Amino acid sequence: MKATLKSLRETKADPAVSIFVKTHREHPGNEQDPIALKNQLKVVEERLTNEYDKQTATTILENIHAKTDELNHNYNLDTLAIFASTDDVQIIRMPLDTKERVVISDRFATRDLVRDMASAVHYYTVVLTRDVARLIEASNDRVIKELDNDSDRQNNMENIPFPIENNGLYTTGDAGSDRSANKEDNYLKEFFNQVDKSVQELWGEHKMPLVVVGDARNISYYNDVCDRPDNIIAKVSNVTNLEDGSAQHIIDGVQEAVEGYRTSLHEAALGEIDKARGAEMLRTDLQEVYRGAFQGAGETLYVRRGYMQSAKIDEKAQTLMLADDAAANDVTDDAVGEIIEHVMHNGGEVVFMPQDIMSEDQPIALVTRY
Repeated sequence: MKATLKSLRETKADPAVSIFVKTHREHPGNEQDPIALKNQLKVVEERLTNEYDKQTATTILENIHAKTDELNHNYNLDTLAIFASTDDVQIIRMPLDTKERVVISDRFATRDLVRDMASAVHYYTVVLTRDVARLIEASNDRVIKELDNDSDRQNNMENIPFPIENNGLYTTGDAGSDRSANKEDNYLKEFFNQVDKSVQELWGEHKMPLVVVGDARNISYYNDVCDRPDNIIAKVSNVTNLEDGSAQHIIDGVQEAVEGYRTSLHEAALGEIDKARGAEMLRTDLQEVYRGAFQGAGETLYVRRGYMQSAKIDEKAQTLMLADDAAANDVTDDAVGEIIEHVMHNGGEVVFMPQDIMSEDQPIALVTRY
């Protein structure tokens, strides 16, 4: 999604149509989704017909219908986002809530999505039992997808696709003997080594942190054979129904650990801010933060959650002037969103901080690369 949003942000089109529809993950709620989509497409049709020439309106509407008429709503998440122009249509299913709306401009409406993405903990959960291993992609407390035989990203994998069954576990009739126990331990480690090879192959494409779930023994064995144990941000051994439980059940069970990881990021952030201040590589004035972000100097941007500021921005002069009236001409209602997009576009990181950690006196801070 990060690469897709970057591509969308860089696109200029006349018009650029952004459509956001609230959707449902499960039956019977998703039976309403085709109707909700149809209603938003009616809004699009009316606006395009009224605001653009017939050929432009017809081309975009035909492009949209070509992608949406056969859309399988059984795979919906929480929001369906459609970005359309005369040249292309992209559809993104997103694990976040957003306001239903249609935006027609010369750029796609990605700012809210970028904010949500930057504030989320996006991770893989590796679920381990002695008989099977599962892999679930999640964002915060929401499942994006459990990888299975229908997952496109597992096509043409060099290693075993998920779910992975342990077909080689050694057992003997004398299960209580030391020899039998040692052999089972060795076979389990070999199984988890195969699991990790698959995890690392998928990690290589997305580089998300790992949460490992299982009993204490299986977690320990996996940690021993994992090629990149530093990527493991949490280990959770108290979740039940690991083989048969739903993906959401598993993700619900790791939330305390995920929040602990988020807290550790906030604590580490304070140290990084102090370190950058001492090295004179910290900018806290909004004008200077904007200039650094625009020029690509931003390594990490720290933003107090909920902080927005209207301003008048001149990209050519690289200036930002605060504005009281967000609705005034040439005023950007969310200049902080512009800064966030610049930092991410130039390869920097964005960390959203709790309001009790970053005060109103210093709601934003940019650690620079130089």
